[in-house]
Amino acid sequence: MRYENTLAAARSLDAQDPLRHFRKQFIFPSHTDSLTLGETISMGSPGRNDIRYFCGNSLGLQPKAIRQALLNELDQWAEHGVEGHFRGEYPWMHYHKFLTQQTARLVGALPHEVVVMNTLTVNLHLMMASFYRPTSTRYKIVMEAGAFPSDQYAMESQARWHGLDPETAIVEVTPRDGEEVLRTEDILQVIEDQGESVALVMFSGVNYYTGQFYDLESITKAGHHVGAKVGFDLAHAAGNLPMKLHDWGPDFAVWCSYKYLNSGPGGPSGAFIHERHANAPDLPRFAGWWGHDEAERFKMKKGFHPMYGAEGWQLSNAQIFSFAAHKASLDIFDAAGIENLRAKSLRLTAFMEQVLTEADGGRNLFKVITPSAPTQRGCQMSLLTDDRGKAIFDFLAENGIIADWREPNVIRFAPVPLYNSFEDVFMLGEKIKAYKG
Repeated sequence: MRYENTLAAARSLDAQDPLRHFRKQFIFPSHTDSLTLGETISMGSPGRNDIRYFCGNSLGLQPKAIRQALLNELDQWAEHGVEGHFRGEYPWMHYHKFLTQQTARLVGALPHEVVVMNTLTVNLHLMMASFYRPTSTRYKIVMEAGAFPSDQYAMESQARWHGLDPETAIVEVTPRDGEEVLRTEDILQVIEDQGESVALVMFSGVNYYTGQFYDLESITKAGHHVGAKVGFDLAHAAGNLPMKLHDWGPDFAVWCSYKYLNSGPGGPSGAFIHERHANAPDLPRFAGWWGHDEAERFKMKKGFHPMYGAEGWQLSNAQIFSFAAHKASLDIFDAAGIENLRAKSLRLTAFMEQVLTEADGGRNLFKVITPSAPTQRGCQMSLLTDDRGKAIFDFLAENGIIADWREPNVIRFAPVPLYNSFEDVFMLGEKIKAYKG
């Protein structure tokens, strides 16, 4: 559909938005704080309401509830000391369990298939210790070209760990000539062509650079058809799009919580292990005492016996302060509902696509490379620019538009439905129109 691209129309859409009150639950940065790399620009002092924050795909805004959540745990520590592991509303001993139901709902999993632990790339390596088990004939990893660097480094190092050359062990799926995103049929064809040589299919849920949402169900089926294990990095998908991990059936998935899940810089990671691996004590893994059978954990004996399900991959006890922040954010997602957020995201992102195109006004400042098909994107729009790109990005930052620059030439905007408004998007268009470079 086409939207009326006026301030009055944007405000009317906001007034009709059933999720509009969630915006008030987040803290927006001040304008001077928004400038990149410590720059100082002399330009008056806009208030917080003048900031248009479109960087939730890099770091989500702070929920106001997090401050009290952290204070509660500080009070717990002050009052109870070590007994805080067993006392209070959320005893530390079991803190990861307080996140289980909400996490399962968020990613479409059964409760015993998910656990919050560690950080993203740590969890990715832990999963690969179990699910990337190369042999002399089945050893290849199929992944998208241009995956986030941490995923590329993880795959490279895992290949070398097993004595393999990454150049031959890793097969990257690239877009066709002249295209920016992958076609699902090309992904599936590469998996089929590699056949029984594939040990692991490892894709992002949403590509960080283009914003493309991959067909995870089809990729899973194709990987399993050739006998490979399948895993996903959902860093840019969790909290962005509804997931159905149990039904789609990948062997594992991992994600972070500091992007769309708004749990703070360096926030904890989530992990999914499909229930078909829930009771597999012989499956190789790196073990720690929090993954050990909790009924036996404090007997301090040798011999690792994993917990049932995803909990059996835990290493250490919970990082309480980051878990408390994550719990406060998950409460917001429960209140809003991921399906409701997706419904708003579809409208908000479609409006942004129209606003960006009209703001360019034939100047060819950029090309939108995020797929136009709503089923192939979440709440991100990536603009491919030319040598003017960094100047455009800097101009927007100087004028209160907080976006994300990715080398070599992409500006990313994330219209997050929890806290972004249609008016935010309209004002983005007005600032782009004002660019004279």
